[in-house]
Amino acid sequence: MIIPWHLPVLFCTGLVAGFVDSIAGGGGLITLPVLLSLGLEPKEALGTNKLQASFGSGSAAWHYGRAKAVDLKDSLRGFLFSFIGAALGSFAVQQLPRSVLERAIPLLLIAVAVYTLLKPQLGAADQHPRMRRSSFDLIFGLSIGFYDGFLGPGTGTFWTVAFMLGLGFNMLRATAYTKVMNFGSNLSSLAFFLLTGHVHFVQGFSMGAGQLLGARFGAVMVISRGTKFIRPIFILVVIAITLKVLYSAYTNK
Repeated sequence: MIIPWHLPVLFCTGLVAGFVDSIAGGGGLITLPVLLSLGLEPKEALGTNKLQASFGSGSAAWHYGRAKAVDLKDSLRGFLFSFIGAALGSFAVQQLPRSVLERAIPLLLIAVAVYTLLKPQLGAADQHPRMRRSSFDLIFGLSIGFYDGFLGPGTGTFWTVAFMLGLGFNMLRATAYTKVMNFGSNLSSLAFFLLTGHVHFVQGFSMGAGQLLGARFGAVMVISRGTKFIRPIFILVVIAITLKVLYSAYTNK
């Protein structure tokens, strides 16, 4: 049942989440609890969340592309591998327990936060790449895409760090490329939820409309203000995601 006052709440939630997610990821920390609090069952909330998130990642990727912060053609191979990886992850989550991964991921996120704090010049400027681009796209597209389809929290964080460490991207460029990869895995997971009938379209489109605008505002802010603007938000989001995953892994909720 659709309650009219839910729609502006969903739109505003999408607006805020799209803004945050386009800068540092972690928008699902905002959107998923709201969808659950408005009465959606967990599978429906997850499916609807993927619908609205696709609007945000797609909008951010488009605006970063228009601003020349990301070469969309250069991202195609990584996008495809991310799409395939997420499809495999979405299938695997139906067959395998998530508990081991849920308990291991917070350790990786903590390591990312500590490393970022201890390396203040990380992502300040482009560096020499440590990997060939084809190998990078294959390895991280499949692995991080798989993770997004299987579990999800922190996907944007892992992509951003991978681009900075593997290809030597500055943080602005890494953030822009991350949204393209996120868009690929979001679309793949969304397709799975559509096939299983776990998407509420009215709620998803209402939140998605907010995501479109929020992601655009966030991308504009990142492009105009650069790495110094991204870095503190990135660290805060990593810490928030870590706390959320720890809570989920070590409680019965």
